[in-house]
Amino acid sequence: MSPPTPRLRRALPVLMAALAVLLYGLAPPAAADDGPADWTARPAGTGTGWDARPYVYLEGTPGTVLQDRLAVTNSGRAPLTVRLRGDGRAGGWIRFAEDTVTVPARTRADVPLALTVPPDAVPGDASGEAVAIGGGEEIRVPVRVRTVGPTLAALTVEDVEVSDGTIRYTLVNRGNAMLRPRLAVRAEGVFGTLLDRPERPLPLELAPGRRVERTEPWPDAPALDAVTVRLRVTASGGARDEAEASATYLPVGPVVGGGLLLLGGLAVFASGAYRRRWRTGRAAPRPPAVEAQSPVATEPLLKAGAKT
Repeated sequence: MSPPTPRLRRALPVLMAALAVLLYGLAPPAAADDGPADWTARPAGTGTGWDARPYVYLEGTPGTVLQDRLAVTNSGRAPLTVRLRGDGRAGGWIRFAEDTVTVPARTRADVPLALTVPPDAVPGDASGEAVAIGGGEEIRVPVRVRTVGPTLAALTVEDVEVSDGTIRYTLVNRGNAMLRPRLAVRAEGVFGTLLDRPERPLPLELAPGRRVERTEPWPDAPALDAVTVRLRVTASGGARDEAEASATYLPVGPVVGGGLLLLGGLAVFASGAYRRRWRTGRAAPRPPAVEAQSPVATEPLLKAGAKT
């Protein structure tokens, strides 16, 4: 066997390195000892892929207890410990059979859960989440609950005030259904309609029992008028209410100026009357003084007249 040529000797290390890289790529990757566990949490069921349930859905009347299961699948090579809790409105109604579950490697555990609909829950939809925490990760599973029962839509508009180009009012949900109010505004003055805004939806959702204070701008309010503002609110389910408030608009500048002018005129009139009276009192002539006569001097005159 002939010795390798110089060119072959130079190419041999390169070929050995390429072979090592190829063998390393074909070998399975080693699992990291301190990495996060490979696991999932979802609503329990037999479906997979598109057939799997996207969230936990339960339906019942107030006061009932509804049951379901949460599937925790550990695909890792070591046991996994997961802590479970509820979050959100509907999530707060959930209680798990075990708050902490240890799932063996390559195993799925279905954890029972019970959801109690509160006795005072209003008919409608509520949402929340079932939260699973383990292996340094957190998975949230959506929960949807529909409370079944008769609904009552009731809405009131209260505390209507008009001032400084602004209409203030309060909306109150007096029923047990979620409401999306609509508002119409109309203002009448002495000489006719001043404001007429047709019904429009308000940017809010009014939960049962909720009270919201709102304002309606009126930048072109009159400067001089007596107005009556009427508010009409409606919502789905037949909810409806009306309220009104009155306001008087007076121009501040002319009123103040006219008042000062009137007071000045009254002052001038009173001053002139006083001066005329004072001058009249000084110019009036005094009655002449009457001189007293002595009775002794009068007696001779009388006697003399008698003699003549």
